[in-house]
Amino acid sequence: MRAFGAAFLISLLMVTPVVAQQAGELGLPIILQADELIHDNQNGTVIAIGNVEAAQGERVLLADRVTYNERTNRVTASGNIILLEPSGEVIFADYMELEDEMKSGLIRHIRIILSDNSRFAANGAVRSGGNRTVMSKAVFSPCPLCNEHPGEAPLWQIKANRVVHDQKRQEITYTDAFFELFGAPIAYTPYFTHPDPTVKRRSGFLTPSFGSDSQLGTTVQIPYFFNLAPNLDVTISPIFTTDEGVVLAGEYRQRVESGQFSLSGSITRPERRGASGAVISGRETRGHIDGSGLFRIDDSWKWGFDVERTTDDTYLRRYGFDSTDTLTSNLFVEGIRGRNYAAINAYSFQGLEINDDAGDTPIIAPIMDYSYIGEAGRFGQRYTLDANFMELYRTDGTGSTRLVLDGGWQLPFMGPFGDLYSVNASLRGDAYWVTDVVKPDLSRTSGLTGRIVPQLSLDWRLPLIRSAGSVRQIIEPIVKFAVSPHGGNPSDIPNEDSQAFEFDDTNLFNENRFSGLDRIEGGPRLSYGVRAGAYGAGGGSTTVFIGQSFRTKADSAFAPGSGLDGNLSDFVGRIAIRPSKLIDLTYRFRLDSEDLASRRTTIDLTAGPDWMRTRLGFLSIDEGSADLSTIGRREEINLALRLKLGPEWSFDAFHRRDLAENDSINIGAGLTYQNECFLFALQVRKDFTRDRDLRPDTSINFVIKFRNLG
Repeated sequence: MRAFGAAFLISLLMVTPVVAQQAGELGLPIILQADELIHDNQNGTVIAIGNVEAAQGERVLLADRVTYNERTNRVTASGNIILLEPSGEVIFADYMELEDEMKSGLIRHIRIILSDNSRFAANGAVRSGGNRTVMSKAVFSPCPLCNEHPGEAPLWQIKANRVVHDQKRQEITYTDAFFELFGAPIAYTPYFTHPDPTVKRRSGFLTPSFGSDSQLGTTVQIPYFFNLAPNLDVTISPIFTTDEGVVLAGEYRQRVESGQFSLSGSITRPERRGASGAVISGRETRGHIDGSGLFRIDDSWKWGFDVERTTDDTYLRRYGFDSTDTLTSNLFVEGIRGRNYAAINAYSFQGLEINDDAGDTPIIAPIMDYSYIGEAGRFGQRYTLDANFMELYRTDGTGSTRLVLDGGWQLPFMGPFGDLYSVNASLRGDAYWVTDVVKPDLSRTSGLTGRIVPQLSLDWRLPLIRSAGSVRQIIEPIVKFAVSPHGGNPSDIPNEDSQAFEFDDTNLFNENRFSGLDRIEGGPRLSYGVRAGAYGAGGGSTTVFIGQSFRTKADSAFAPGSGLDGNLSDFVGRIAIRPSKLIDLTYRFRLDSEDLASRRTTIDLTAGPDWMRTRLGFLSIDEGSADLSTIGRREEINLALRLKLGPEWSFDAFHRRDLAENDSINIGAGLTYQNECFLFALQVRKDFTRDRDLRPDTSINFVIKFRNLG
């Protein structure tokens, strides 16, 4: 029986019942569609010619010509063959003989596109079970071909006499394999295997990194990943150094029903070094641990931890793990329900600077906070309540137990000219039990102490807005008056959490400008300033703010040079200029109230198009402006450049310099090439810092990563 063109549907209806009936004993039925169908009843075959589409189960076969044997359920195809797999793979070939519902068979001149667009090509292949393909004279690459020169070799590929792709095991195995880069063979191996692109996690080697360091010598880090379970893995990352031996590093990660946690660390046994960095007799154990976790208790509560510890002050910097000067370990419980917030924390610290004393380092366990914000009343008024309890102790030094209760009332309203007001009243009570507090006369005291601090404040601001063409202009004067009793900081209350103080535009209008609870502001004080801005329709903007504070009586709680130690404070302000995406400039300043001398300046500038972004950071602190005399005068500049040299190439450079000492702190540059299947990164860095066994150091590190190979 023959059927052509428009008569195809009739032919299909006549053929399909026969095929379905015959295939019922052999497997799934096959559905054929083509320009021409020839049904040979005597031999039990159907020949489809022209734009053939054959579907059997989840597989679809496209070809110029297909022959289907009803008795053996075998499909033979030729000419422009495309086989669509249920896994998402697409197989191209010149000739196929398929059986077992098109899961198994012989294929000539095969090309395969995997689910992630990786590619196979081979002279021939044998498929079995729909999940195992054995290819001869094959090549694999995840790299796309060049659109302009598709005949050229991809960036990298693997050629082998025999390649087995086992989809059930999610593995690709090579026999007699050559690794080629830019079409040139650079390595040979008799046997090689790696996970196929569908694998997200599998045990095996990860990408190694290589480097050279003037203190450690040549370094090689070779990580190995252990996939112990879907929710559990371990990575062992030994660092081999020619001058300092082996550093064993690793990480453990686990997800549990309520959350997740991870622990990482390292350990080594190098030669002992003295304070000057010179080698002395014997060896010592050095290492660190770093971990974090977060777990859900219920819809309102969660708990977690952070742990950071090291064996000595310079270990983390010497081996390139971290450059911080203080390690903080924390155990916490936190809850939010409605307008209520509560938290319980415990803290332990490890100072890594040369003057840090472990006996003088505080341990805080616990510190408990509670905060409540009431609903707005009829006139917008609302009540607040804040509470804090802290237990702080030292093995050698001052200790304190603190309880703080602070109740407040707020009433915002609008004036007749659109001006905005906010009236705030609060009553705070603090109770302390202290031990070994050093008073100004160097005497020591212990016992119960406290304070009660009522406070009243009024906030006023008048936002004025006008439009001039496509620019919207805003000017807003702001005034805040606050009053509370003088002498709110008796000498027998230790200052533990308010030492790091910085007066700037962000805290000018705060009722208490100290960062913690141990110190409070007292007396009548008036803060005032003006904020102005121009905003363009295209998204550009320029904003300016300047302000100052006045108090009727100087507050001794503020240290000399803080900017708030006199009746008139220093001027603080901010200028932000963002005319377009090409420029982003923020300038913050603090100027002396008498002679307008600069006391603190910070500049952060980012400029340039996407292909060339530059960043400049500048910090200047006058020697008389810091709260802590140990800081002294500082003047630093940070420069950074990121240059895109093309779609794949990028160049980075940075330089940090101490202008006060006219010395560099660090300098470096890096080159990166990255595309869909390959990463190369090279970085050169020099650090000029000296600290005990740390000397100025030059390091060179590079990473080469091939997609799907680790």
